[in-house]
Amino acid sequence: MNDAAPPMAATPSFGSGQRNFLVTGATGFIGQQLVRALLRDGQQVTVLTRDPGKAQSLFGQPSVDGAASVDCVSSMDQLPPLRRIDVVINLAGARILGWRWTAARRAALRASRVALTDQLVAWIARAEHKPALMLSGSAIGYYGVQPQGDDTVLTETAPPQPVFMSDLCREWEEAARRAAAHGVTVACMRFGLVLGRQGALPMLLLPIKLGLGGPLGGGRQWQSWIHVEDVIGGMAHLCRTGEGGSYNFTAPESLTQAQFSKVAAHVLHRPYGLPTPGWPMRVALGEQADLLLEGQRVAPQRLLASGFAFRYPQLKPALESLV
Repeated sequence: MNDAAPPMAATPSFGSGQRNFLVTGATGFIGQQLVRALLRDGQQVTVLTRDPGKAQSLFGQPSVDGAASVDCVSSMDQLPPLRRIDVVINLAGARILGWRWTAARRAALRASRVALTDQLVAWIARAEHKPALMLSGSAIGYYGVQPQGDDTVLTETAPPQPVFMSDLCREWEEAARRAAAHGVTVACMRFGLVLGRQGALPMLLLPIKLGLGGPLGGGRQWQSWIHVEDVIGGMAHLCRTGEGGSYNFTAPESLTQAQFSKVAAHVLHRPYGLPTPGWPMRVALGEQADLLLEGQRVAPQRLLASGFAFRYPQLKPALESLV
């Protein structure tokens, strides 16, 4: 098999004809790539953002001639009920990896996901023209913790667990699905580790670049990942099919953390093998350390069954395209 990265793909099609998209989280890592792909596809984009100035500087000023453009609003109250929105793509959410999950931090994470999604659904309830489709972000944290040594493959039918990250994703998805009461088809996208030149990958690769890559906390925890181009392609695919439900946004190949680091070290031409104990992360991060020391072996069963073709089904070409 040829491991070389494939050539750059053409801009994915989000459907026939021009439609009006409302995007939240547009200034984030995935959101920026999504908005630019929508514009290249000739779509009209409205961005809900706390910082319209930043968004406008990223995407340019709105067009006055009917060409693809970006309009920025800081509140759903700025969108009148007569405003036509055909598709909502909801990616907003404060960064989950960082400060300890104190009660205040958990409340902030819920507000940035659940409360904002509630605002979107409330606007849909008022809207004269209901969107046909809502794609809403979630994460494979929905499945909770899969201990090291458990090789069970998790598909979209696997249940959540009574832990915070699972509860957060479940509540986020429940808020999005309330749009179905207004005739909107809702698809929840459970993202794995998204690989790109922004996001978590540069931080993950740093110790490997320094020659310190190796098993972390044993290294047998599963690491389900996806290339950012497949994230955008998967969203475009769902916009074309118009199908709802839950979808795992992970590559077909899942690896353990040790395997992931070994492939990354090979791509970067760095040594591999120095192990790192997990207990310092437990001390520093508490329950949040589960994001790094435990994992989920997640399969994109529904995306594959619906006919989606991954550009990067394997890790080595995915990393080569980015480094």
